[in-house]
Amino acid sequence: MKQANFVKTLQVSALVFLAVGTIFVTGLMTKERPAHALPEYAARTSEACATCHVNPGGGGPRTLRGLLWAANGRPDQVPVLDMLIAPGVDDGAELYDISCAGCHGFAGEGLFGIALTGSGLRESKIRSTIERGRERSGMPGFEGQFSDDQLEALVTFVAGISSGALDPLPNSYVLPPAEFTCNPAPGAEKCGGN
Repeated sequence: MKQANFVKTLQVSALVFLAVGTIFVTGLMTKERPAHALPEYAARTSEACATCHVNPGGGGPRTLRGLLWAANGRPDQVPVLDMLIAPGVDDGAELYDISCAGCHGFAGEGLFGIALTGSGLRESKIRSTIERGRERSGMPGFEGQFSDDQLEALVTFVAGISSGALDPLPNSYVLPPAEFTCNPAPGAEKCGGN
């Protein structure tokens, strides 16, 4: 079952990667200027910067919605993606990894978004924040982008790491500590530095 979900997630990821890659290459070919978040765009669209930019503070690479918005000539409304973020995925930890870890950290430690691990957030607060977002903190809303079952699984997982009832995801990307070796130059007693 998990392998089938992994394959579905991989397929969806490949399609999203292909779409974003196509838009990126098209932008390079048309010599599009780099994306810069401007306060007037957020005010004009009534959207948080994180709706269109990977960095919730704005600027830098755009999300798929941001790319579509720019491709449409920067209208007053950001296009709504009327699709599920992770079709076929029903595991709360996997949904968190796909849709939340980029801002809240792989283990809920907080990157651009707030730290969730040990925060004590209640399920009702988590659910409403996922659906509606939090404009002041730059979190976009995800209403309609999860099925009801997915939303419940995600809320249950986040509530679990928030309360300490669940361990956060193990970070599989931790690199081993660097091992530096030093061979002093002939005639030198020490390596490196002055």
